[in-house]
Amino acid sequence: MSGTFVGMPAFPEAARAAVDNPTLRGNLRHATHTIRAKRAGAVAELADWAELREAGRRIKDHTLRHLDRFLEQLEASVTAAGGTVHWAEDADEANRIVAALVKETGESEVVKVKSMATQEIGLNEALEAEGIRAYETDLAELIVQLGKDRPSHILVPAIHRNRGEIRDIFTHEMATWGRPAPEDLTDTPADLAEAARLHLREKFLRAKVGISGANFMVAETGTLVVVESEGNGRMCLTLPETLISVVGIEKIVPTWRDLEVFLQTLPRSSTAERMNPYTSMWTGTRDEDGPRAFHLVLLDNGRTDTLADRVGRQALRCIRCSACLNVCPVYERAGGHAYGSVYPGPIGAILTPQLRGTASEIDASLPYASSLCGACYEVCPVAIDIPEVLVHLRERIVEGGPAVRHGNKVVLRPAKGHAAERAAMRAAAWAFGHPGALRTGQRLAARSRRLHPRTLPGPGRAWSGTRDLPAVPAEPFRDWWQRTRGGKDAK
Repeated sequence: MSGTFVGMPAFPEAARAAVDNPTLRGNLRHATHTIRAKRAGAVAELADWAELREAGRRIKDHTLRHLDRFLEQLEASVTAAGGTVHWAEDADEANRIVAALVKETGESEVVKVKSMATQEIGLNEALEAEGIRAYETDLAELIVQLGKDRPSHILVPAIHRNRGEIRDIFTHEMATWGRPAPEDLTDTPADLAEAARLHLREKFLRAKVGISGANFMVAETGTLVVVESEGNGRMCLTLPETLISVVGIEKIVPTWRDLEVFLQTLPRSSTAERMNPYTSMWTGTRDEDGPRAFHLVLLDNGRTDTLADRVGRQALRCIRCSACLNVCPVYERAGGHAYGSVYPGPIGAILTPQLRGTASEIDASLPYASSLCGACYEVCPVAIDIPEVLVHLRERIVEGGPAVRHGNKVVLRPAKGHAAERAAMRAAAWAFGHPGALRTGQRLAARSRRLHPRTLPGPGRAWSGTRDLPAVPAEPFRDWWQRTRGGKDAK
């Protein structure tokens, strides 16, 4: 990935500031509770939801196992349909390709469909450096762009803003980007949507170049798919003369029939709808309709490194529904900005450290941004075991070990600041391997329980600073079992 947000501290520090913001917490609480309640109702309508979830998992795993073959098939299909395929190893290469393609058209403006991949690589900033202005057309992305802000949610990037804040942003900033907001603009949803519609309409009609991502790519036919709720995507995909799509290589599915599964699970898990209001599909170019030139930029940017990790690769199944964010107690309190990435929440906590590595303070802290409650796994429509990957990444950070970075096998050194944790885990491993010592330690702890502190000293303060130490029972379980059941001590 292109790097962390400028000036981002580690997650605990960033989260602490967010938790102290009552307006932010109120916005997040209202939005996440509303979305997840609606999602639960939409999912409950399908008697075969568990089977659909398993089918999605299997399709994704099969695709990842044979990703090289399906990517070559996709390239051939897109080319045969009149499109051009470009391969980008990292963010810098992808940005150079897109900037060059826009410059070839002679244009200095582009309209954009909401795209996590282009946010990941910092495309807007890269285009601006080349004298090209990119206009976000998704309502929430427009709010973020006008407010000089950062997205904080996968589905609803401006979830941290309330209606009053949005009205103020439109009133003060719209004029600098195009058509100004109405002078009597209120904070009612209808008025805000109408102001955005009028502002964007002139950009849709003027733009000659559109930039998109894609929810899915079909290897069999070379078809790309975007699902959205506002119609802005349809405008960006059909009106411009040139369309450039930047898509992560993991978004591929083998056949057209595979879409049947994901076009049921994605809308219900994301917007709690039976189907998306706008499902746009395009295959290459047509002389009589749509863009005259189509370019597909296939983005790696750490994905093949992630694919090499047998445990961590399941993060690449993600279809960006955001269900895991809406049930996560950590995200609900800390918000998306604390994650220092365009991928916030539980999925970001496992995806970002794999795409970017764990060299920075923020990336090394992300696998710890979880209570491991497992709610994210329960709602994931492709059954990503996020808690399993979180524990796996924590082990990598603390212990180091083999990994793949930039296509090369490397041995990661243990991260700084975890010496006490490593020592504690090694001591625990030794104790569990020596039953006699464990039994003696348990009895000593029980008999001295009145002397135990309520908080830990030294490095342990980081754990006990927000919780009390659990009380030690009056006697160890083994002694209780033998006393009450007449059992024998384990050998």
